[in-house]
Amino acid sequence: MDGIDFDLYQGEAFGFLGPNGAGKSSTMRMIGCVSPPTEGELTILGGDPVRDGTAIRARLGVVPQEDTLDVELTVRENLLVYGRYFGLPRTVIRERTDQLLDFVQLTDRAGDMVEPLSGGMKRRLTIARSLINDPEILILDEPTTGLDPQARHVVWDRLYRLKQRGVTLILTTHYMDEAEQLCDRLVVMDHATIVAEGTPRELIGRYSTAEVLELRFDPAMHEQAVEKIKGFYPERTVVTADRLLLYVADGERAQAQIREAGIEPLTELVRRSTLEDVFLHLTGRTLID
Repeated sequence: MDGIDFDLYQGEAFGFLGPNGAGKSSTMRMIGCVSPPTEGELTILGGDPVRDGTAIRARLGVVPQEDTLDVELTVRENLLVYGRYFGLPRTVIRERTDQLLDFVQLTDRAGDMVEPLSGGMKRRLTIARSLINDPEILILDEPTTGLDPQARHVVWDRLYRLKQRGVTLILTTHYMDEAEQLCDRLVVMDHATIVAEGTPRELIGRYSTAEVLELRFDPAMHEQAVEKIKGFYPERTVVTADRLLLYVADGERAQAQIREAGIEPLTELVRRSTLEDVFLHLTGRTLID
């Protein structure tokens, strides 16, 4: 790790954005007191993760990238058993189990076995399980990977409600819309280094433009069209495998100028800049590369 320096504040949602191998998961393991810091200084909830790891972990909730539910138990039993790992009284565990199943909208499935549940239900159950010890910090590694859009929005809603209650969220994600929806602040990581930090709005304003014009051309005309357009927009033109991205203040005006020059794309789309544009600008590649 090199150049990893950040502060987390109570009650905020803090995100780590970056491709596989950027160092996100390693950083999360250190924050979760699973791996010791390789160097430098790390303080979590006022404690030293090496010296006070057990006490810190008791105040954390962890949602791993892969669900690790016990498929041989029912939905309710998964929470009851997990609560015992924290030494909680049985009455407290039962009370919290009922509250958490209601919170993640699984009360009507409490007696069901885990295996036949949908991916979204399993994810919500994993989140409920991570909250059984009433954690102050919830660590989420790719919380909605593999879920359909509707299930993702249900998970987002539960996480947003947790933030409103004062729980600090730390998450990694590949989804730009997820980062923009959930994160108060985030860092962009590349090659185990933080290359940018700020709110989603700040990062977009700092590293991108108001709008992006996406153009696709007939492969036979692609290179010729790209060279011609670069004459208009030499600084903020990005060519990917299948499209040309123009970073402009006014997308419709750029469209009109391209048509006036006799250039005819197969498809064209004007959209607002996103965090993916920020990452592309900072690293020269997309998050899924």
